[in-house]
Amino acid sequence: MFAIDLHSHTRFFHGRPRLGEFYDPTGFRMLVWAAKRRGLHGLATTNHDYYRQFETPDDFVVIPGIEVTTTRGHVLVIGPDPPKEMRPETLTPRETVDLAHERDCAAIIAHPYRNSTVRDVDAPFDAIEINGKHPRTRPWVEHLARGHDLPMTGGSDAHYPFEVGRAFTTVDTTELTPESVVAAIRDGRIEAQVGHGFPNGLLRPAYRKIHEWKGYLDKPEWLTPGVGAPPGEQENQP
Repeated sequence: MFAIDLHSHTRFFHGRPRLGEFYDPTGFRMLVWAAKRRGLHGLATTNHDYYRQFETPDDFVVIPGIEVTTTRGHVLVIGPDPPKEMRPETLTPRETVDLAHERDCAAIIAHPYRNSTVRDVDAPFDAIEINGKHPRTRPWVEHLARGHDLPMTGGSDAHYPFEVGRAFTTVDTTELTPESVVAAIRDGRIEAQVGHGFPNGLLRPAYRKIHEWKGYLDKPEWLTPGVGAPPGEQENQP
């Protein structure tokens, strides 16, 4: 059994690609250091719309990945051969899933109740995420997972190194490789875990307030009407 964070980022800022390329290796080293301190065996680097390979310590496993901005929200693509770069809001969720499977990767619905309508798309996703920024949505995600018959992953969505591991995934496998993680996800040999210690308890209310102010948080239709205007909300086709 291994513990891995399936949603992490090597930078805390966007919109400055040249600066990001310079910073990414430093951000990656800090991310790995923090993950090891929290007892994780590995993590997936899932930067927004690009994948970059880094030099990895021998005692730690990094799963290649990318967070694709689809026409309806974000989808995590993790596995041995994720796409290196994507144009945001170019592919539909279904097209993203097809691309992931063509490259022997798993396709995971990221933060399904934050700025996303991916959860409403009928496509062969491999899993659905409990996001470390909003663990209070776990009952909603569990309800959604049962309806789609999908396993649940855990990912911190860390943009700062100290955030890594606030949600993670336990993987039942004998060895930790990109291929074995993809196989475990598809077989349902995974379990989402959420950390509730310091500083997570202090940060999560702040994330909630910020995302509510931005109109990013959306509640299930069966609970209460949602708020905000997630990407593709007005579209008729997935």
